[in-house]
Amino acid sequence: MTTKSKSKNGDGVGEKVSIKRAYDAPARGDGMRVLVDALWPRGVRKDDAKIDVWLKEIAPSTELRSWFHHDPERWAEFRSRYRSELSKNAEAVAELKHLARRGHLTLVYAARDVEHNNAVVLQGLLNRSR
Repeated sequence: MTTKSKSKNGDGVGEKVSIKRAYDAPARGDGMRVLVDALWPRGVRKDDAKIDVWLKEIAPSTELRSWFHHDPERWAEFRSRYRSELSKNAEAVAELKHLARRGHLTLVYAARDVEHNNAVVLQGLLNRSR
């Protein structure tokens, strides 16, 4: 499943930011594909994934990932904690914003839950950047 959104900010960040599971086939329209997980997706061959950049540094901490465990009941708190981690990770956030300014960007993630994962948070962050 791919989710696209556009920013209204005019600075080029988030103009075309999509999110897509690593298990979904790459498409020409994906633009630059950035893996935003700390771990490589299980069972996915690197050649098949067509990942342009693996930005491990932007992923949630191991502790936060373990605590969240993709439990929708913990989603609001996960988002808050992850945003806090991101606020202390300016270099990785700046790199992601830089990539987003270059054109269409697809944030690739491995989670099964398409609504409750770190790529959703990152997509929102890019779309709020002004």
